[in-house]
Amino acid sequence: MTDIFGTALYDYYQQKRPGKLWIHNRYGPKEEMPLGAYFRTEADMNDIELTALRQCRGTVIDVGAGAGTHTLLLQRKGLDVTALEISPGAVAVMKQRGVKKIIQRDFFACKGKRFDTLLLLMNGIGLVQTLSGLHQFLQHAATMLQPGGRLLFDSSDVAYIYDKKNAVPNNYYGEIDYRYEYKKQKSGWFKWLYVDRQTLKQIARQHGWNCRIIREDENGQYLARLTRKDANSL
Repeated sequence: MTDIFGTALYDYYQQKRPGKLWIHNRYGPKEEMPLGAYFRTEADMNDIELTALRQCRGTVIDVGAGAGTHTLLLQRKGLDVTALEISPGAVAVMKQRGVKKIIQRDFFACKGKRFDTLLLLMNGIGLVQTLSGLHQFLQHAATMLQPGGRLLFDSSDVAYIYDKKNAVPNNYYGEIDYRYEYKKQKSGWFKWLYVDRQTLKQIARQHGWNCRIIREDENGQYLARLTRKDANSL
């Protein structure tokens, strides 16, 4: 698949006639994804993001790092942080922005090295696509954490998007279909997961994780901290 997301980030960073990055869905009109959101400063971040960054300990891997905004903040604070990103365009941006450690790879292909903190922000947990993918993710995440490590990510309950016009689908309602559009190029359709708190806690428990919601906002977005039941948290 064409790296539409990475191309949009790269054009925006280089100011090479950046266009608008559109997100299509199956329940309503397309929406613009503001590219500047991937280049925010600490002062522009919300409370959930700032809380997550304060919760990072030891060696950190920023999964789905995008343009590296969170990685750079942790790097400046003196943490040993690695950015994990599959998009070549995003990786190119991070290199130019000064991110020191980058792995260009799919999360599920990462093996061997263990970290103290796994971090996924801006609803990065959505990359698992489905509830089945979340089960697989938690199993694999356990192999990437040091004893006593922690997994941090944000998500939200999107039940509000379903009303009389948008019927609840047969599959889990948080499995949303999206596609990117940038400069008249479109990606294929892909799923992105939004998981409600109760479902997350149930699935986490099945795989031996303690799950605690440590921050939430008025829009239903929340920050979860997961630790293994067989180890003490940092």
